Amino acid sequence: MNEESNYSTERHPWEPFAPSGARVLFLGSFPPPRKRWTMEFYYPNRQNDFWKIMGEIFFGDASHFILKEEKAFNLPLIIETMTEKGIALYDTGLEVKRLKGNASDNFLQIVTPTDIAGLMTKMPHCCTIAVTGEKAAATLLTPYSETPPAIGQKREIEIAGRKVEVWRMPSTSRAYPLPLAEKAAYYRRILEAAKVIF
Repeated sequence: MNEESNYSTERHPWEPFAPSGARVLFLGSFPPPRKRWTMEFYYPNRQNDFWKIMGEIFFGDASHFILKEEKAFNLPLIIETMTEKGIALYDTGLEVKRLKGNASDNFLQIVTPTDIAGLMTKMPHCCTIAVTGEKAAATLLTPYSETPPAIGQKREIEIAGRKVEVWRMPSTSRAYPLPLAEKAAYYRRILEAAKVIF
């Protein structure tokens, strides 16, 4: 018996966050284990820098989306802001196996990839995808026979009948060795390119 068959398959816990007016789709690999959630939404682990990066970019305040007294995220504010800014969120893995039982992409096996083309049809104005890590980039681009670009670079592919720029971003995991300000600079660049910010 293959060792990988001993691990149970997890299905993605949430529907895609896909505002109809979205211009940018951020794609991670898969949510962390439930014990690390502080909310039932994307990037729920307080040790992840994604919402700090968004706070820094849009409001000049890395703690903008954090409820300090509760040590949690302000989910209604996150949803309101992402909808207003035209930002969609999902992951490249629809079904996965965690080979070590943790959140590391190194031990994450994608059993069923997400139907990204189907997702993009719900967002007719979205022509930019940002993958937030190496695993997400490889999962998205392999069916298109494309190798992931270097961090901060892009590939142009056709998805759902339109040309889409796929940008590779640095991982927002705290384990990724890059200061928050430098991560934010990469993310700001793609949002400027997609005309989400000017």
